[in-house]
Parts: sequence; C-alpha cells; structure tokens
Amino acid sequence: MVPIYKTLAELEEKGEAGAVCMIIRTNGSTPRHQGSKMLVFPDGSFIGTVGGGEVENRVRLAALESLKTGMITVLEYKMVDPQAGDPGVCGGQLEVIVEPILPTPRLVVIGGGHVGKSVAALGKFLGFKVIVSDDRAEFCTPESNPDADEFYPVPMKDLPASMHISPYTYLVLTTRGTDVDVEGLPALLDSNAGYIGVIGSRRRWLMTVKGLEKQGIPQEKIDQIHSPVGLEIHAETPEEIAVSIMAEILMVRNGGTGKPMKS
Repeated sequence: MVPIYKTLAELEEKGEAGAVCMIIRTNGSTPRHQGSKMLVFPDGSFIGTVGGGEVENRVRLAALESLKTGMITVLEYKMVDPQAGDPGVCGGQLEVIVEPILPTPRLVVIGGGHVGKSVAALGKFLGFKVIVSDDRAEFCTPESNPDADEFYPVPMKDLPASMHISPYTYLVLTTRGTDVDVEGLPALLDSNAGYIGVIGSRRRWLMTVKGLEKQGIPQEKIDQIHSPVGLEIHAETPEEIAVSIMAEILMVRNGGTGKPMKS
C-alpha cells in the first residue's frame, strides 16, 4: 500500500503541499473502488491511483489547479462514451473529491534588528511559522527574537543550503545595508520562495540593483523582488513598518489588490 498519510506528514514537516484525491462514490463498473486515493504533488507527479488512464489524468490536472486556488473540488465522471467527452468506457460513474493540503506558511525574517523583530512578532500573530536568520549570532536567539520558531545564524548566501525554501516560504530582508543584500540575494533568487521583500528606500534599492547587475543577475530575476517592501501607508515606527510588510505578503498570498475596499 502506498503510504499516502505518511507522505503527507513528511510534506508538512518540509513545508510542502500536496492534493489528496479520493473516490467517494461509484455506481456500476469503474476502474477503482470507493476509497481509492491518489496524492498529487505540485510538480505533477503522484503516488497512489484512482483508476489510471484518462480519468486519472483529469483528476491530476484538477488537483494541480486546486493547489493554486486552495479550493476543495468534487469531480463527477461518467465512464460510457469517450466521443461525448467521457474519460472511459467501463460503463459506470464515479465521484472524486480533491482536497489541497497546504502547509503552514513560513515567514523568514533575515535581519534580527528592530524592524525584523516587529515583523517576526506580527507574522507569528498572523499564524505564520516564523524563522529568523542573521549572520550576527547575538541577533538570532530566542532572547533577542522571542516570537521566532527557528533560528539560522548564517550568512544570507548560505541560507538556502541550511533550510528548505518552498513556494510557501516568504522571505523578508530587514538587513543592515546594501552590501549584505547584494551578497546574499543571488542565492535567494535561485530558490523557490513565494515572496522576497527587501526593506529600504528607493535610493538604497537602486544601489542594490546596480550591485546585482554587476554580478550578472538577469532583470527578470531582479523583478521578482518586492522593494521598497510593503504597502504605502506612510509607516515610520518598526511596528508600523511590520504592518506594511505583512499586509503586502497577505496580498500576494491571497491574491488581493491592495486597493481600499471602499468604493
């Protein structure tokens, strides 16, 4: 038996996603029985089976879509007439429920100073698993950042090798200067992070861009970065800046626009 539930636990541990597909009803002749399961991964691979052939391919595609939308879907198939669009000729009917299993989003705060500490605290309040990284060990401890769940006192360029970065990982750079960002960002841009935000003024960001371009980083990768980070709310204090940053992350994560809801 394929260890689907064990694999789901492993995905949760790694911060990865998967979609569970299960036959919940059958009528007549069908390729698999009620309760048959398949687990689809974001790259389209899968374990288990709900029948093979065209019906399984359609379920797989629906599972990939569910991983994008986060919505549970119930699929109904007749297995009678392929010329009418049916995925088989067994003669029966079946229903499949597709449930996306999304991991707890992870917020990685790189730079454990005043703003980083506030971002970590707000991220924890919003339900993120919070990770703090800083090459200065004294800024990367439970005492300096009590809201963090994990700590990585390593240079930024070494972070992707130290932890797993998935599309459900949100990176926020609240570092002490452009030099740190220019040195560390290329490694982060090669990761699968769902969001990369860099704090600083527009002038600081332009300097960072020049430094990245000197290293040969292509423009399409640079364009993935949100900087200056956050939504424009004229934030000044570390707490206000944290609200601005986390608001943008929620907007990106939930597909929002950032526009006022008042019409």
